[in-house]
Amino acid sequence: MDFDFLVAMGSIARIEPSRELCEKEMREAEYDLNLAAKSFSEGDFKWSIVKSYYSMFHGAKGALFLMGFREKSHRGMADALDVLCRQGKLESRFANDFRAAMSAREGADYTYSHSRESAQNTLAIARDFVARIRELAKAKPETGKT
Repeated sequence: MDFDFLVAMGSIARIEPSRELCEKEMREAEYDLNLAAKSFSEGDFKWSIVKSYYSMFHGAKGALFLMGFREKSHRGMADALDVLCRQGKLESRFANDFRAAMSAREGADYTYSHSRESAQNTLAIARDFVARIRELAKAKPETGKT
C-alpha cells in the first residue's frame, strides 16, 4: 500500500501542498490537546478522550496537507499514517497509537465507554503523537511521492 493506492481507493485525495493549511491544522491540534488536558483535570474523561483523538487527527491532517494530500475519512488517515511508517518517515507506534485513540474516541462517543485510565492513556499518546507530527512537519516535505 502506498499513497497512489490510497488515492485510487478514494481514501485520500491529491491537493496542492500547503504550509499554510499545515500550520492551521497544527494550531487546531494544539488547541484540542490543551482542551483534552483541561477536560481530564476537570474529570470529564469522555471529552478528554474525544479531544485527545482530534488533536492527533488535526496534526496528521496538517502533515498530509504539507505533502499534498487530504484525507477523505478517518480510516483513510490511519492508512496514510501506515504509508508514512512504511516509508520510514514515522515510527509504527504512532500509527498504532492513532488507531488506538480512534477506537477510544469511537467507544466514548458511540458506546459511552470511557474511564479515567482510558482518558489518561489517550492524552499521553496524543501528547507524544502531536510532538512527533510537529517534528515531521518541520522536515522538508517530499510532496506527492508514493
